Amino acid sequence: MKIKHKVKWGAVALFALSSLALTSCSKSSEKKGSGQMKKNLLRVAIHDPCVIKDKDENGASLYYIFGTHIEAAKSRDLQNWYLFTNGYTRVGNALYGDLSANLAEPFKWAGENDSDSKGGFAVWAPDVFYDSQFQNEDGTLGAYLIYFCTSSTYCRSAIAYASSKNIEGPYTYCKTLVYSGFTATSAKDKNSDKDKIWTNTNIDELMAEGRIDEGFDNLWARGSNYNTDYAPNAIDPGIFADTEGKMWMTYGSWSGGIYILELDPRTGDAIYPKTTTVTPDGRVVDKYFGTRIAAGHTLSSEGPFIIYDEQTKYYYLYTTYDYLDAKSGYNMRLFRSKTPTGPYLDAQGQSAIFEKRSTNQYEIGIKVMGNYTFSCLQDGYRSPGHCSTFKDDDGQLYLIYHTRFNIGGDNFQTRVHQQFMSQKDWPVTAVFENRGDKINPKGYSTSSIAGTYEFINHGIASDNAGVKIPETVVLKKDGTVTGDAEGTWVQEKESYYATFVLDGETYNGVFFEQHDESTEPKLVMTFTAIGENNMTIWGVKQK
Repeated sequence: MKIKHKVKWGAVALFALSSLALTSCSKSSEKKGSGQMKKNLLRVAIHDPCVIKDKDENGASLYYIFGTHIEAAKSRDLQNWYLFTNGYTRVGNALYGDLSANLAEPFKWAGENDSDSKGGFAVWAPDVFYDSQFQNEDGTLGAYLIYFCTSSTYCRSAIAYASSKNIEGPYTYCKTLVYSGFTATSAKDKNSDKDKIWTNTNIDELMAEGRIDEGFDNLWARGSNYNTDYAPNAIDPGIFADTEGKMWMTYGSWSGGIYILELDPRTGDAIYPKTTTVTPDGRVVDKYFGTRIAAGHTLSSEGPFIIYDEQTKYYYLYTTYDYLDAKSGYNMRLFRSKTPTGPYLDAQGQSAIFEKRSTNQYEIGIKVMGNYTFSCLQDGYRSPGHCSTFKDDDGQLYLIYHTRFNIGGDNFQTRVHQQFMSQKDWPVTAVFENRGDKINPKGYSTSSIAGTYEFINHGIASDNAGVKIPETVVLKKDGTVTGDAEGTWVQEKESYYATFVLDGETYNGVFFEQHDESTEPKLVMTFTAIGENNMTIWGVKQK
């Protein structure tokens, strides 16, 4: 990814829109019993949001999102958010204290007023994880670990982590795990005095300690060129635990793809593969970077996030394709695997790994959502992406992401949507943002479902600068569908599960009556479903 643009768009929009979000919303009010909800949500602009649930001093639930540019917010209802950070404040930084001193080690390589980050810092895309086994300096066990990245160019980056007993910080730097953008010989980037030679990373130290095999790998770099076709850009860390209690970090952006490394839960440090190998099905296991699980060959894919679902026994991998501005069609993709390291496959059984450099690779992966609008929206959505997900204590799934808009251009905000597991064990995403609505476990009456719907098929290709305008379908009481898509629909007995066969393609998902996003939100019937063709369809009942 062309990271210098990520700094340009993200930094400007974040500070402007965060302030606007906190000052423009009125107090909540709700009309009970009428199906009408008049409510202005308190919004924030957190880019690349990760999510974690915690509790306050009284044991009440608190939800946190942490994001790029050292911003974070908290909420009690996953609807209204409150910032508690102060961005790149250098002294008294809410998350890092004395920012320059605390992060001095990763800044030696990338991020502090260097190259493409001139004029500011570049601290991006963190993930916060509570590690009950982490050994603090005072001998106690348990801490919040924040994994973050610093970056100076499209490939010279580093992933590090810091710890705190308090989820809101301040966090104390621990170690830098992965470097990227290094070279085999001395070299410098434009507007930088940092030597990129590989011996200025941690690689030679790891070799000396026997943690990775001796010898510089020519696949990493040749001369003064980092091999972005093979090696990853070390940004966008995402942390999760597997069924055996092992801790993992997935990461990467464009360049050589998305990789995964095991972590030591006692220290938070990486457990490197040590030796470079290839799995029987062809996945690269690099002795330093870990196992490649998606993308590669400098094609777009970033913001990886993995969640395990105990019910389905799958690990679900989310990534985002295309460039992140409002005109390039940024869109989320979905894969799954039975093991943490893959292989990750889509609904058609295609691997998330790009075998070669081809634009056809962008047709791999379930397209979760792209650019779209509905008649109830005051502004259409553009470039939704870089998401995280979690399952709450009641079993409800949520998707958290940032999005841009038709009118707002490259300004952005954070959004939260409910998700539901389909009959085919794929998480389908609710059409509208979360308003606390509960799905009816026994489903809905035929009369409440049947009717005329605005219909979006997100397709499989990037939307680029275009925005999908809703078509019209009619769900008839006899189970047929007419209009811009034709076929059949059925709701399983005593269930919200929905199955559509439209124009010869089968889609599985749910019916869900939820509040829309009109000025005065009202309850409407919706459906969301994923097809065997990797496409997501949405419907919103009009009458």
